[in-house]
Amino acid sequence: MPVPSSEKSESQLRLRNSQAFLKGTSSGMRAVEEMIQELSQSDVPVLLLAENGAGKQTVARRIHAASRRSSREFRLIECKDLRPENLDGADGNILACPGTVYLDEIACLSPAAQLRLTEALVRLEQAESKRVHGRLICGSARNLDGEARSGQFHEDLYYRISGLCLRLPPLRHRKQDLALFMDFFLGKFAQEFGRPTPLLSERTRQLFSEYDWPGNVQELADAAKAIVVLGNESLAMDGLRAMLRKSDRDHSGQESLKDATRAAAREAEKDLILKALTRTRWNRRRAAQELKISYKALLYKLKQIGCTQSEAS
Repeated sequence: MPVPSSEKSESQLRLRNSQAFLKGTSSGMRAVEEMIQELSQSDVPVLLLAENGAGKQTVARRIHAASRRSSREFRLIECKDLRPENLDGADGNILACPGTVYLDEIACLSPAAQLRLTEALVRLEQAESKRVHGRLICGSARNLDGEARSGQFHEDLYYRISGLCLRLPPLRHRKQDLALFMDFFLGKFAQEFGRPTPLLSERTRQLFSEYDWPGNVQELADAAKAIVVLGNESLAMDGLRAMLRKSDRDHSGQESLKDATRAAAREAEKDLILKALTRTRWNRRRAAQELKISYKALLYKLKQIGCTQSEAS
């Protein structure tokens, strides 16, 4: 099935972002990039292990983009939503894809789904020359090796998906990348929202460097988005600074920081959308052009914030 042009453009944008994201990083991440190039040259299943938010999906997309399948579909599958019948090996199932299939958080598969996936992989191996199927990449934040040995995860499946294994370091172990990542995200969100790129004060950068970022790169991105959409570092940091300092004294504050940054970003984004709609008298296509997002994306965001014209009025 051909990939729609809108999906292709979004995929190309994600690829450019991921390339810019990895360029010029620390020696540890440059080693990861070298490994990505090696992994892309074969069709052996890859297992990506990393904490939540550490960049597993970004790396999976980079492997796909550097492979001979790059012009084909990159199919992202959330394993928590999979049922055994989605993995029965029949035509039309999720593995029947000529591109790359990324199974996110594969440890979330039910025991029955794990068994069905194992059986499907066995059949694909036996009929490799007769069936078109995708290159399989799996991601997990859990210790699959330990779970396989303890019987919590299907052992045969573990060995079939971990032919090549890549572990990604958490952000707290590569603090030298912090400034680069923050500048990247500030620039990315400034472009998306049509705003000037903020220049962070030395005090804020120092605060960020001292924080452990338990939500990894995703948490850092949320913080950058909050700063950009609020348009004022002092205003954004009033809320973030208290949470950053609190987390140093009390680990219970770590989850609150993620909630705070995401809530601030959502509120600021909602405000931008409503202002654009008001200026265009609720002409959603014109508002989408002004916001520099697709019409479909605007409708999705309006649905997310539960906003209609009558409610806004």
